Amino acid sequence: MHNLEEEAEIKLSSGIAAFETRHFTQAMKLLSPLAETGSAQAQYRLAIMYQNGLGVIRNEPLACKWMKSAARQEYGPALHGLGFMYMDGDCAAQDDARALQWFEAAAEQGLAGAMVALAQMLEQGRGGAPDPERAKAFYKQAGF
Repeated sequence: MHNLEEEAEIKLSSGIAAFETRHFTQAMKLLSPLAETGSAQAQYRLAIMYQNGLGVIRNEPLACKWMKSAARQEYGPALHGLGFMYMDGDCAAQDDARALQWFEAAAEQGLAGAMVALAQMLEQGRGGAPDPERAKAFYKQAGF
């Protein structure tokens, strides 16, 4: 059992390295089986590849599927990514209220980018009434 876990870790590390060095075909080959077995890190990267057509044909339904799968596991970058998908209507129906929820979940994990996105939405009143005080607090928390 231990060897299988080590092998999966090695494949995940190799897949992430391939993704980060823009070897997307190799990344897809390494990360797909891991995503299928529940790796949030692999699922997130597959979502990015499908969303942007990196090494694969662009596929919004698959991008959404994998981003949601990773976000359900509370993987911070996926929470942040799903927030943008809902905010922009990219891969998901545009929904500011849902975007706010996902950005808040990512901000709770300390992701500065999510804090800034959340602050901007609160400042502009997207997804609810404008809330300049909360916006200011998130900007400050993000380091601005």
